[in-house]
Amino acid sequence: MSDGRAAPRPAGAAAPQDPGRLAQWIAGYAADKKAIDVIELDLRGVLGYTDYFVICSGNTDRQTKAIHDGIHEGLKKQHQLLPRKVEGLSEARWILMDYLDVIVHVFTPEAREYYRLEQLWGEAPRRAVAE
Repeated sequence: MSDGRAAPRPAGAAAPQDPGRLAQWIAGYAADKKAIDVIELDLRGVLGYTDYFVICSGNTDRQTKAIHDGIHEGLKKQHQLLPRKVEGLSEARWILMDYLDVIVHVFTPEAREYYRLEQLWGEAPRRAVAE
């Protein structure tokens, strides 16, 4: 018998909401965990495999894991969404979460400086998220 709650969407299942709204939710959950330098890159028309990147940093590998956990739990509990894939969680210097239309990058400051995703996709419109 059902308890009235929606079951979590299977990994990789298509999300019915607007990708821009999903990026905003993700940025909000990251900010809730004190992520720094949170930005959304609008990659529609630039990339064929996703619409947005949400990029943020945690001061330590422990904080990057906490940011990941906050995003994962928030989307699972509030919106019944699970990532298609997660990479980098064991080392936690660069955690990638693939929600199909939105890809999340959670970096330590050193890894973010090294990989410079914002510069790589510099032509894409961006929105800084207030911390």
